Amino acid sequence: MGETRKVKHAGRFGARYGKGIRDRVVEIEKKQRSFHPCPSCGFERVKRISTGLYECRKCGYKFAGGAYTPSTMSGRIVRKMVSQRKFLPMAKELIEAREENAKGPGKEKAKGKSIKEEGKGKGKAKEKKERKAKGKKGKEAEKQAKQEEEAKSPGPEHAPQPRGEDKG
Repeated sequence: MGETRKVKHAGRFGARYGKGIRDRVVEIEKKQRSFHPCPSCGFERVKRISTGLYECRKCGYKFAGGAYTPSTMSGRIVRKMVSQRKFLPMAKELIEAREENAKGPGKEKAKGKSIKEEGKGKGKAKEKKERKAKGKKGKEAEKQAKQEEEAKSPGPEHAPQPRGEDKG
């Protein structure tokens, strides 16, 4: 093979795929083949074993990470949220919802009032789903609801009148 000083690891592709794509491949492979800091010992001795698997050459610590780098963008975001404890307000809501579901419908009826009678109405998820459906479909959903109502109670005043010439 020829010399690949300019194109580096993308030299194996020859003239195929275009310069931009080959440059991206070189950039990604440069990151994946370099040493990364170890989350256990802190030394920059972590190398990629295979897709998503990394091992520290110093302490032997093995862990899973991204396909090309040990930490992904989403992983960093989650780690930051956990360290700042931004998820706690949402966790409280989730715990409350879980407790309500654990009670079950039978126990609420035993108290004498159902959830709907207490004024809580529909769940947030159901309301959100309905709003989403209405927002997407809009007029189509209203037309369909109207047609369903007409199908349920067909009366002479709701019956469709034939169009054309009236001979009567």
